[in-house]
Amino acid sequence: MLPVVCLILTMIGVVAYAVFGSADFGAGFWDLTAGGARRGGRLRGMIQHSMSPVWEANHVWLVFVLVMTWTAFPVAFGAIFSNLYVPLFLAAVGIIFRGAAFALRGQAATIREARFLGALFASSSVLIPFCLGAAAGAIASGRVKLGNATADPWTVWLNPTSIFAGLVGIVTGAYLAAVYLAGDSRRAGQEDLVAAFRARGLAAGVVAGGVAVAGLFVVRSDARELYDGLTSGWGLVCVLASGAGGVATLALLWRGAYELARLAAAVAVAAVVAGWAFAQRPYLLPPSLTLDRAAAPDTTLAALAIGVGIGLLVLVPSLVFLYRLVLRGTLDQGYEPLDQRFHT
Repeated sequence: MLPVVCLILTMIGVVAYAVFGSADFGAGFWDLTAGGARRGGRLRGMIQHSMSPVWEANHVWLVFVLVMTWTAFPVAFGAIFSNLYVPLFLAAVGIIFRGAAFALRGQAATIREARFLGALFASSSVLIPFCLGAAAGAIASGRVKLGNATADPWTVWLNPTSIFAGLVGIVTGAYLAAVYLAGDSRRAGQEDLVAAFRARGLAAGVVAGGVAVAGLFVVRSDARELYDGLTSGWGLVCVLASGAGGVATLALLWRGAYELARLAAAVAVAAVVAGWAFAQRPYLLPPSLTLDRAAAPDTTLAALAIGVGIGLLVLVPSLVFLYRLVLRGTLDQGYEPLDQRFHT
């Protein structure tokens, strides 16, 4: 029972990071594709305006997942980090540079500095979800074996299933970000940006659906057990729920119901993560390490569950309060195009 409780808590953290952290990375994707300094300045200004109050808080969930996995499932943690050290190192470096670039580019003294920091922020925002998605794909496809550094450091995460999972990480982040930014643009009274992000959300939703369907064929040929788990039982239920959430998001975006679209998009992404967990059941590391074998002793799990329960009593209300303030516009600062102060 305790291993299941700790796994559920860990997956809640993964879902939260997929919903909130991915939206931050997706905002970086739209920053990357916004265009030149003048043409993209308005979009980049809204991205800066929207992310500023919450981007640091969203990474709390990544720390939570790491601590839970390290403490509750140390054997799996060791195998994952020793075999997937390349993509996880790249993701960690990307998170550091991305955060520094985002914090500093608003204070850039020249347009050249702003462009460099913006490029670093945007490119890192694409690198991170790809690497994290590729690592998840390696785990789900059974390529992470027990033991320290037993797999080839490159092929373990550069394979069809991992590349597909990395692309899913990028497109779902872009999809979430566009939906969120459309709503934030409406709250800021920038109707031209509402239309711009609405169009991007519709396009990203269609692309994400196409990638997901195409990816099933990739998984079928490369990781048959994972495919079977996704097309039967609760795995199939989650896949269908994700598809329904995606369709609902597109319909709500089309109608301009941005707050409901935000919720539907989050459900669609959360269902993908849940489907992954159900598809590889009962294994934590397919095809050999089961949940019970991977779990720490019961005394450790009990202490962890109690500690996390107490911590969540503080963390969850704090984050809910923060997001409520953001959605109400209480923390909003005045909107301006990011390059406005460089205009002559």
